[in-house]
Amino acid sequence: MDAEEVRYMWLMVFFDLPVRTKPQRRHATRFRQFLKKDGYMMLQLSVYARVCRGQDAVDKHVKRVRASLPKEGSVRTLQVTDKQYGRMELLLGTAPKTEEIGASQMVLL
Repeated sequence: MDAEEVRYMWLMVFFDLPVRTKPQRRHATRFRQFLKKDGYMMLQLSVYARVCRGQDAVDKHVKRVRASLPKEGSVRTLQVTDKQYGRMELLLGTAPKTEEIGASQMVLL
């Protein structure tokens, strides 16, 4: 595949995991740590995203997520193109110091 033909995709992971007991919290923490180690960035508390180079990479990372699923709770994945991801809008009431409205999208070379 030529460099011009490479299609960057964003893989998003949404999850709702129980955290009532100490073992549940441990499993949820391990899942979040797995996502961070696998290159995901946290968009919100239970929403993580990473860029993938083509559909094969998306499939590989979905497999990794599936292999790391906690026993309880629900996990969903969604893949979108780089262009679609770039159209995401950050809507804030009072912006915390760590967020900026209208932040530019990451440029991949």
